[in-house]
Amino acid sequence: MSGNQLAEDARHNFTRSINRMLGPRAVFLWGFLENPGMVAAVTQSSQAVIDAMLTKIDWVNCKLFVEYGPGVGTFCPHILKRLPPGGELLVIDTNPRFIQYLQDEIDDPRFRAVLGSAQDVERIVRSTRHQQADYVLSGLPISSLPDVVAQDIARATYRVLRPGGAFMTYQYRAHARDLTRQFFERTDEETAWRNVPPCLLTWGWKEP
Repeated sequence: MSGNQLAEDARHNFTRSINRMLGPRAVFLWGFLENPGMVAAVTQSSQAVIDAMLTKIDWVNCKLFVEYGPGVGTFCPHILKRLPPGGELLVIDTNPRFIQYLQDEIDDPRFRAVLGSAQDVERIVRSTRHQQADYVLSGLPISSLPDVVAQDIARATYRVLRPGGAFMTYQYRAHARDLTRQFFERTDEETAWRNVPPCLLTWGWKEP
């Protein structure tokens, strides 16, 4: 093993130790402070938001579930718990700290974490054994993104979804809801009042 590889392994092991010592809340806050514009909130989503967001999914027939902006994996264990044995969870994030944390902490053959942009979701999905996704969940701060980027993500998401699939967002502002209405034929909308602050939940359905 080369000296560079040994140094890289040592850095990785040190970072893993620090992350485990701090815990997911501290890692989440660390990621927020490093790049606040790319983290939707300073706190993680509540159980009420998680449960409400995942109720409309046909889990039995879900082969590929994609998540944008997973952070430290608030949704991940709940998705993996519901996924069938042959299903897969693919998460995409631009923050290398979050991706490394997830790769270190989640030991499940159905899980894959990719450092990249949601704009490239079609290419990333094709790099797996799938051609389309069944559901896409987004925790990205849509209101903080340039309009052209947000629209590129919505278009790419629509294309990568199978007919009957859904693009799901949970946000504190209406930008994600309005974007979903613009690109998807049908939407379902709710407010999670048992979250601080209350959260707007939107499901955009790609009609068959």
